[in-house]
Amino acid sequence: MPRLSQPRLPPRDRLLQAAEALFFQEGIVRVTVDAIAEKAGSTKMTLYRHFASKEVLVKEWITLLTEDYSAIFDELARQFPHQPQQQIMGFVRFITDNLDDTLQRGCPFTNTLAEAGDQFPEVRTLIVAHKQRQYQRLCTLCQQAGITEAENLAKEITLLLEGMQVVAQNGGFTDLVTFTTHLIQQKLEAAAG
Repeated sequence: MPRLSQPRLPPRDRLLQAAEALFFQEGIVRVTVDAIAEKAGSTKMTLYRHFASKEVLVKEWITLLTEDYSAIFDELARQFPHQPQQQIMGFVRFITDNLDDTLQRGCPFTNTLAEAGDQFPEVRTLIVAHKQRQYQRLCTLCQQAGITEAENLAKEITLLLEGMQVVAQNGGFTDLVTFTTHLIQQKLEAAAG
């Protein structure tokens, strides 16, 4: 029986998929549009037909990443309605479950901010807005959990999650996931107690 082939993605989607893989592995500055086109099995001309510039492509990639993170919070709200502590811990699990990717290159948002400098101002604006929304969602969940100092706890959780990704990358100590998860759980219980 002949093997059925997988349908090929449209050029725009292939280019985005290739860009995501390359940006995540090598960063946004080192990766050229030629490399993206080649990985996508496309041409530079096709890339520029879909994305006016490299910045537009980077911006689209970051937009998709931020949408993925928002979708995680939305899914946790569906899974754990009226259980803000479970939603927070679900987000912690999402971050810890993806630490293997962090070991290679670190947080894609933080790396992109560091690399972008003044080169991609719109991308910088998107990432800063994403990080602020993430903090605000944690803050709202802490408030819903009845935590008096909700903003402070949301800041602590944010620092712990961001720091955990850095330590995962630099190998500062072992038992990182267990330690961080336990610490956040303790802080939640103590603040809600």
